[in-house]
Amino acid sequence: MWKRLCSGALACALLSCPAAAGAVEAGPPVSAASAILVDGSSGRVLYEKDAHQKRLIASTTKLMTALVALESGHRLDEVVTIAPEWTGAEGSSLYLRPGEEVTLEALLYGLLLRSGNDAALAVAGHCGGTVEDFVTLMNRKARELGMEQSAFANPNGLNAEGHYSTAYDMALLARACLRNQALVEIASTKSITFGTRSFTNHNKLLWQYEGCIGLKTGYTEKAGRTLVSAAERDGLTLICVTLNAPNDWADHAKLFDYGFSRFAPEVVSEAGELLGRLPVVGSLLPACPVAAGEGLTVALAPGEELEISCVLDEGPLPAPVERCMRVGELVCSLQGCELARVPLVTAVKIPENKDTQGNFLDRIWRGLTG
Repeated sequence: MWKRLCSGALACALLSCPAAAGAVEAGPPVSAASAILVDGSSGRVLYEKDAHQKRLIASTTKLMTALVALESGHRLDEVVTIAPEWTGAEGSSLYLRPGEEVTLEALLYGLLLRSGNDAALAVAGHCGGTVEDFVTLMNRKARELGMEQSAFANPNGLNAEGHYSTAYDMALLARACLRNQALVEIASTKSITFGTRSFTNHNKLLWQYEGCIGLKTGYTEKAGRTLVSAAERDGLTLICVTLNAPNDWADHAKLFDYGFSRFAPEVVSEAGELLGRLPVVGSLLPACPVAAGEGLTVALAPGEELEISCVLDEGPLPAPVERCMRVGELVCSLQGCELARVPLVTAVKIPENKDTQGNFLDRIWRGLTG
């Protein structure tokens, strides 16, 4: 249906529903005070329990630390000289020594596998110039991701005033983390050795749950047990977040089982897939093929059907047209509520016609528009 809709002059539509439809039905009971299960591709919420309640998040904070560091432009092979103020952090630690030289890669593995609080300070200080400036970058990234109920006061998740998030916001963060291949590679590693240091991942789901690919555990006495995880099976990626969950391993296993048994992936688009054509004026070529800018699958329950439409930024494209130029969005909805959007981009480069008379379509268009 949606390929036919996007052929020829693409149809336009505007939707006003929320960005994610609610859960289809009540899921299994969990021990967590807050919990959420999300389709990793579309962001569709499949289950939630007090998912928008602000809570302490403990070391799941380090997902944001790792993401900001990996997007900072610093190379993994950079050597970090440990400053005295980055050492001696309370809680889990790599026991870094002042003046010691460690690669950024080793620090990130120590951050996500062993949950080193000193590693978090070292990563932040090195990638941000100062720990305080890095925390500013963390909060900026949170705003970019739409984490409206979150604030970060440090890079390690130790209890602090003004440091909190929600299960929903942490799922948004997890989706961003899954788009960073370096972060996924680190978070899904069970164990690794750097020099004299060996790190074993605290996330037991990597051993206990088939298809688990991370992401991060956390615990403080005030926050309780916190966990952000993701799992993949048969083309479906699910994200689970629990906050203050006494039995978090079991909670995640039950929610993943619920998700994989209840939902199946529906492919909406594949990156680069041609979806239709837009008319071009000012060129000898009358139309430009339009493609999906990224791939998208949506988790659907039996009997559910997606509604697909297109929103265009403008009408006929004026030449010259550059390749991969954004021209609109493919809008994916379910029962009238918007689930996700895929950018529509030009698939080829279209040159400008230097003939001042223009081509046939161009002359018609100028005649119609005066």
